[in-house]
Amino acid sequence: MFNIVLFNPEIPQNTGNIVRTCAVTNSRLHLIKPLGFSIRDKHLKRAGLDYWNEADIHVYENFDEFLEKNDIKNLYLLTTKGDKNYSSFSFCDNDYFMFGSETKGLPDFIHEKYKDTRLRIPMIPKENARCLNLSNSVCVILYEALRQTEFKHMK
Repeated sequence: MFNIVLFNPEIPQNTGNIVRTCAVTNSRLHLIKPLGFSIRDKHLKRAGLDYWNEADIHVYENFDEFLEKNDIKNLYLLTTKGDKNYSSFSFCDNDYFMFGSETKGLPDFIHEKYKDTRLRIPMIPKENARCLNLSNSVCVILYEALRQTEFKHMK
């Protein structure tokens, strides 16, 4: 099982899509407040459809609470500031993949703490090509990790 961590997500549709992805891959979703929406938001529920009851979702008041409540061996930051390509890492069950908010990314203190595991998804070097959509980025990383672990328990 893998862990997807969203730090201060802002767009309910992205989080709803990620809920659905986590549900169908048996991955845990960790949401770190503040959230830019209510988890009761109809757009969030619509995007996640009927997968809300199938997903393993945990909500935290802040980053410190997230760290306190989880036994984290490997935490990877997915960021445009990453200097390593995600495909150059070998992932293991129970790894954590953290993504920042859609407009602000991850704060500097998290970048500093985990600077050795900052990964990026390659993109063309164009000013207007800032980043992939959050839910698409989660899929890219999660399915690479699942592929590396031979899609255990999936058909």
